[in-house]
Amino acid sequence: MRDKSDQEENEGLKDIGGLEEPLESHANVCGKVDSGTGGGVEVFSNLPSPPFTNLSCQVELAGIFLFVLAASTRFYNLSYPHNIVFDELHYGKYASLYLRRVFFFDPHPPLGKQLIAASAALFQPAYNGTFKFERIGADYPEFLPVFGLRFIPALTGSLLPSAAYSFSREVGISYPFAFLGALFLIFDNAMLIQSRYILMEMPMILFGILSLLFALKFTKQDEFQPNSFIFVAFAAFFGTLSLSIKYVGFFYQVLSALIILMNLWTRVVPRKDLSSSAVLKTISSVYFVFTSVSVLTYIGIFYVHLSLLTNAGPHDSVMTSAFQASLKGGLASIIKGQPLEVAHGSQVTLRHSLGRACWLHSHSHNYPIKYGDGRGSSHQQQVTCYSFKDVNNWWIVKRPGVDTFGVNETKDVVRHGDEIHLVHGMTGRLLNSHDVAAPQSPQNQEVSCYVDHKVSMGAEPLWRVELIEGCGERGTNCIWEAVRSTVRLIHVKTGQALRMSGKQLPQWGFNQHEVVTDRVIIQDDTVWNVEEHRYTKSEKEREKELLEAEMIPTEPTTLSFWSKFIELQWKMLVSGGGGGGESHSYSSYPSDWLFLSRGIAYWVANGNNAQIHLLGNPLLWLSATAFLFLNVALVFGHTLIRRRLLPSSPDHEWTLLKFQSGICAGGYLLTYVYHFCLDRTLFLHHYLPSYVFKVLLFVSTLQLLHRIAERKGLNSFFGLCLLVWFGGLIWAFVKFSPLSYGQPPLSREELEELRWRPNWDFIIQTSN
Repeated sequence: MRDKSDQEENEGLKDIGGLEEPLESHANVCGKVDSGTGGGVEVFSNLPSPPFTNLSCQVELAGIFLFVLAASTRFYNLSYPHNIVFDELHYGKYASLYLRRVFFFDPHPPLGKQLIAASAALFQPAYNGTFKFERIGADYPEFLPVFGLRFIPALTGSLLPSAAYSFSREVGISYPFAFLGALFLIFDNAMLIQSRYILMEMPMILFGILSLLFALKFTKQDEFQPNSFIFVAFAAFFGTLSLSIKYVGFFYQVLSALIILMNLWTRVVPRKDLSSSAVLKTISSVYFVFTSVSVLTYIGIFYVHLSLLTNAGPHDSVMTSAFQASLKGGLASIIKGQPLEVAHGSQVTLRHSLGRACWLHSHSHNYPIKYGDGRGSSHQQQVTCYSFKDVNNWWIVKRPGVDTFGVNETKDVVRHGDEIHLVHGMTGRLLNSHDVAAPQSPQNQEVSCYVDHKVSMGAEPLWRVELIEGCGERGTNCIWEAVRSTVRLIHVKTGQALRMSGKQLPQWGFNQHEVVTDRVIIQDDTVWNVEEHRYTKSEKEREKELLEAEMIPTEPTTLSFWSKFIELQWKMLVSGGGGGGESHSYSSYPSDWLFLSRGIAYWVANGNNAQIHLLGNPLLWLSATAFLFLNVALVFGHTLIRRRLLPSSPDHEWTLLKFQSGICAGGYLLTYVYHFCLDRTLFLHHYLPSYVFKVLLFVSTLQLLHRIAERKGLNSFFGLCLLVWFGGLIWAFVKFSPLSYGQPPLSREELEELRWRPNWDFIIQTSN
């Protein structure tokens, strides 16, 4: 007999999966699925768990076997080819920069690169990151630890089938079908390829599946025992590891949180023996643990990242001047020792602070008399934002009405609210704006350096300095400082702010970025800061001083971890995932992924047709897509049948199917649909997180069909069909394995034979 509280908890389960009656008939089974007709399942079991001190780890022989089998395919001849393969160009370079402690910028989080760098250092401590990953196909030198660099993807790719097997068991898939699903992942060529090279998908997916696994294990625990929170913490930890490799891993975190929430909603909220405050306290405690572990793990990963990368590198210009100044040997080597306070006579470079890195720039070329659309311009000197350091980036701060530029001991500092002129250092012309439409943004005003063409258009060169941080208690006495201060420059005549529009000028503007004034003052693109700064010492030597503006390298300035962390998060957010929307010869659309319409050429050998081409196992890929639609039809059909109160299959079967479909199809949609909203170049490998969910949904649907076949006496026929199909799967895997391993070389005829789809663009060298 159950006690009263157990009965009340079961009442809260009666509506799971759309059922109208309680699950009394099978609520005594915890995660147990009978592959026959009489099995039962409880979606969220509340059987008591052992105390935390008695937690044990059960090692299943099936999981070990799956790992060994997967590892034999992933680690086989792992160092081949001894060349850069596809995105190893990027990730190998980042790992090498870690070993040299050189700062780099990547819009994806750093954990995957950290793991690869650590593995390379472990396998070959003497390697110091000196190899430059310059082009796909380039030979690796003998001193490069190729095996070590590829070890983490191979290891995580080998562990993934075992993790997927355990996940399948937790959602109620029987042992045989869970094992079958893991074999599907082992014998998929796309999963194999992504596991063998310096790529990020396998560790990201593995950590994501582990997050879901621990979230499901939490649903089998007693929520009032300490070990319940251990499972919540592990779910959050592994979910954060996943999103710390690529941000798509965030969807695993979301799904884990939803699984935990559904468990609390069905097991805790309906309990009559708990007060409302106790229910709220329980839910709050669980999510406090979940959120705290997630935040601390994420911050810890970036703490390691920023602590390691202390040297200036090729991506410094993406960051603000203050960030660059904190790195050894970069901007710090230029600004160390420069004066802090901006004054009349200061020679400065003005950097666009947020978003795209560029510097306010002018040169001795005028705007065209007429633009391509027929509009006229002022025909005055061009002002742009230039993405590279250049002598034409230098400007001189000048007080209106003062003709000399020299700065003496009683310097005239510029404060918040002061009005100034900005004189272009090399041409001596004043920064100006007027009522003329900008070339690429006609809704904004053009910015120029004033040229007197003896027409009615007079100069309007007065600008007001507004410090963005304000002056606080200092009132109007706060001083404009180099590097530290971010400012907006307001055109006094029109009240508009100097802004980098983000648009690129045509060839007449040397494809540099457009600068305008904008009525909307408060926006990121109107923020500037002084980066390089020096005082004009002599009027006669002014131009010489500008040409010799670089200074002697010294020590960096300091910036707190939190300042660097917040800035880096913002830069990663606004930079997007990279790639924009430009085309690539092997790019594809999300709709192509369902039917494996496009692959990717990863590597091709010199002199023969040996190559690596990313393709999935065609038989598995298309079958899983077909069963995806079949699953939707089954769930919809059952829901309609039950709504009409018609006879249907046993309740526990459909409850289980809906639960499995909710998790697997939910994970599939979370990781797939968002791709349709992205304005960036997409490739087949972006589908792999979704594909794993689709394979598990395929297995869940197969299990249901097996039960239906068993009830109708077609068990042997179903088993025979499945066996024949699995044989075809192995055959297809072996057939396409030369394109997965890059060996042996195939002849032109053999490659043509493998081209099952017209869009599979294999590289066929004419010499063969």
